[in-house]
Amino acid sequence: MSRSINLSLRGHERIFINGAVLRVDRKVTIELLNDATFLLEAHVLQAEQATTPIRQLYFIAQAMLIDPGSAGQVRVAYHEVDRAIVAQGADQDVASALATARSFLDAGRPFEVLRILRSLFQSDDLRLGRSAGMLTHQVA
Repeated sequence: MSRSINLSLRGHERIFINGAVLRVDRKVTIELLNDATFLLEAHVLQAEQATTPIRQLYFIAQAMLIDPGSAGQVRVAYHEVDRAIVAQGADQDVASALATARSFLDAGRPFEVLRILRSLFQSDDLRLGRSAGMLTHQVA
């Protein structure tokens, strides 16, 4: 057993755990005592927010966490979008980050994939000549 994880949630916040969606009705701290795949609502990107190639890749990666049952099928889409981004001439830093994310994905470490992709959001916006403030919701 790995070490436990304490998660603090605000009232009416959702958390995705092993494919299940839970919503708490008040501020609460929960402790996960065993290995579980989870995603906090604050890190969930909505479909309408997947407006750049990197955000589309993030959206696909998060789908693997939210619905583990379809992860195999979704992984194919992830690799297709990843290849397309690289083929379109991603700069060296982005290509390197995507290669690292790819290795984490292959190693079964989806949280690291999301962390890496989130770190690329700002550079993706700058490359496309957009302000990060144009989004209606910022992913933490």
